[in-house]
Amino acid sequence: MGLAWLACVAVVAMWFGASAALGQSNDGATAERARAFVAAATPGESQSAPLVTEDPIPTKSLWGIIHSGGVLMIPLAACSMVLLAFIFERSISLRRGRVIPKPFVRRFLAQMHSGELDRQQAMTLCEENGSPVSEVFAGAVRKWGRPAVEVEQAIIDAGERVTNSLRRYLRVLNTVATISPLLGLLGTVVGMISAFNAIATSDAMGRPELLAAGISQALLTTAAGLSVAIPALICYLFFVSRVDRLIMDIDSLGQELVPLISAEEMGNRPRPAAEAKAAKKSNRAAA
Repeated sequence: MGLAWLACVAVVAMWFGASAALGQSNDGATAERARAFVAAATPGESQSAPLVTEDPIPTKSLWGIIHSGGVLMIPLAACSMVLLAFIFERSISLRRGRVIPKPFVRRFLAQMHSGELDRQQAMTLCEENGSPVSEVFAGAVRKWGRPAVEVEQAIIDAGERVTNSLRRYLRVLNTVATISPLLGLLGTVVGMISAFNAIATSDAMGRPELLAAGISQALLTTAAGLSVAIPALICYLFFVSRVDRLIMDIDSLGQELVPLISAEEMGNRPRPAAEAKAAKKSNRAAA
């Protein structure tokens, strides 16, 4: 979960970092041209007294970046919002305490080992808990008293359903990580086309300011696309690995349940109290 929050911060930081860097480069170039113009206009003064004044670090707002990047910055901004929303949702849904609640697992397995639960009681506990691990336990309990092979197959089938549930929305992160660089590349192409159109339609080779808009748009969309895609890919790989670890742990817990309810081992486990009382009553009645 800490890595997911770090990725959220990275998205915002890279947006604002691109804003400051591009604003500084654009305003810095303007200031440099102004100083060159002043030096050319007053050559004597520039030789005797060099310019030592420093301009403050220029900044540019996030809205200014989006406006300068063109229309393709809108889908990139939408991708970043979708990314943050699904990172937050998956960080909550894939918490280990929610997927494999330790109190329920310990109590359930301890009662099964001691023979305190029958099939109906075990199924009721699993349905009341409602966690992914309880769904796997419920799938095994439905095969109560059947051969171990059938119980294991029931655990595998329930585990596949749980896996699909845990991997929900991860494709959204993968889609954002794939689409964002392509949108940035498209913005780069559009910006370069704009720059070459400025060269073709006017004497832009001697006026760099006419090329600045197209080049700035190309760099902005590229930086924005990478700023969204990199955290999205990191979060996707992180959540996939977390799901794999959780599924492995659920499977190992399900394997602990197999010998407790399979037909091969049912005769060796203690009988539940209700069944023992019913058996004593039937024995007394028969006697």
